[in-house]
Amino acid sequence: MKHFLFLFTIILLSACNTKKTEAIVAVSKGENTVTLTDAQIKNGGVVLGKMEQKEISNILKVNGKIDVPPQNMISISVPLGGYLKTTKLLPGMHVSKGDVIAVMEDQQYIQLQQDYLTANVRISFLENEYLRQKELNQSQASSDKVYQQAEADYRSQRVLITSLGEKLKLAGINTNKINENNISRSVDIHSPINGFVSKVNVNIGKYVSPTEVLFELINPTDIHLALKVFEKNLDKLYIGQKLTAYTNNNPDKKYSCEILLIGKDLSMEGNTDVHCHFEVYDKTLVPGTYMNAEIEVKNNKALTLPSDAVVRFEGKQYVYKANSNNQFDMLEVTAGESENGFTEIIFRSTEDMSKADFVTKGAYSLLMMMKNKAE
Repeated sequence: MKHFLFLFTIILLSACNTKKTEAIVAVSKGENTVTLTDAQIKNGGVVLGKMEQKEISNILKVNGKIDVPPQNMISISVPLGGYLKTTKLLPGMHVSKGDVIAVMEDQQYIQLQQDYLTANVRISFLENEYLRQKELNQSQASSDKVYQQAEADYRSQRVLITSLGEKLKLAGINTNKINENNISRSVDIHSPINGFVSKVNVNIGKYVSPTEVLFELINPTDIHLALKVFEKNLDKLYIGQKLTAYTNNNPDKKYSCEILLIGKDLSMEGNTDVHCHFEVYDKTLVPGTYMNAEIEVKNNKALTLPSDAVVRFEGKQYVYKANSNNQFDMLEVTAGESENGFTEIIFRSTEDMSKADFVTKGAYSLLMMMKNKAE
C-alpha cells in the first residue's frame, strides 16, 4: 500500500510538471513579440489573413445654424409712414396670410383720399369740355389752341387720378371702397405670408417713417441648414448628398438633410456656406439655432483589416503581424474609419505591409496571453 501511494505521488508530480511546461511555451521574445504553440493558436481561435483594399466611408463632422432664405423673411414697413394705432404682435406669435397685424393712422391718408375723390369729380367736367372743344374744332367753330388746351387738361387729370390711385393702393387703401361719405384716417396692415413674428420694432403711438421696419416675419416652411465647410473638404461634397444633423441640446434626435447648394466663395477663415434642406420640417426648429452635422463621404481605397484584428490596450491600438515559427509581433497602429466590419489601418512605420499576414480573429486572446505572461 505504501509503494502504491509513493508511485501515485510520483505520477501526479510528473503530470503537474508537464502542464507547467506547456503553459510557459507562450514565451515573450521581447515586450511586443509572443510565440505560441499550435495548440494555443487553435484554442485561442487565432485566424490569419492579409490586408484588403476597400473604400471606407469617412464621417465629416461640421457645424452651422438654421437659416431662412431671403424670400422667406419679410420686413413689414409703411410706405407713407404714420402713427401706430394698434397691434397685438409679439415675437414668436403665429400669423396667417391676410391677417390684420397693425393699424396705422395719419392725416396724410385723409388728404390723399380727398385729392383722389376731388380729381375724380373734376375729370367729368374736363372730359365733357374736351369732347365739346373737339366737336367745335372739327366744325372750325373753335381754335386749335383752345381744343389742344382742353385735351391737355383732360389727359393730365387722368394721369393725376391714376397716380393718386396707385398711392392709395401703396398705402393699403382700396379705391373702390372710398367715396365722399367714406373717408378713413387709418390704414390696416395685413400679413403677406403664413408664418411667425421674429421681431417687433415699434410700440403703439410711435411715429414710423417710410424707411423704418415695424415687424419682421418668417415663413418657416423652407428653412434650411447653413453649414460651414472648410476648403479642403469641399471636393468631398456634392448636390443631393445626404447628411444627418442634430442639436447640442438633444443629440439623440437626428434630422435627415440633403445638400441643396454649395457656396462658391471662401471667407477669411477659409470656409464657405453649404446650404442643406430638411427632408421633414420640424416646427420646433427655430432659425438661428446652432446644429452639428455628420456627412458620410467616400475616401480613396485604403488598406483594411477586419475590425476584430484591432486591439486596444492602455489607450493605444495594436494589430498582430504573424512571423515564422508561430511568432507574432504586436504593432502599434492608428485605426481609421470602420465600415461593414472592416477598419482602415494606418501604420507608424513606412514598411510595406500589404503582403504580410495578420491576426484577423483571436487578437484579444494573444493580448491576454502576452500580458498574463508578462505579469
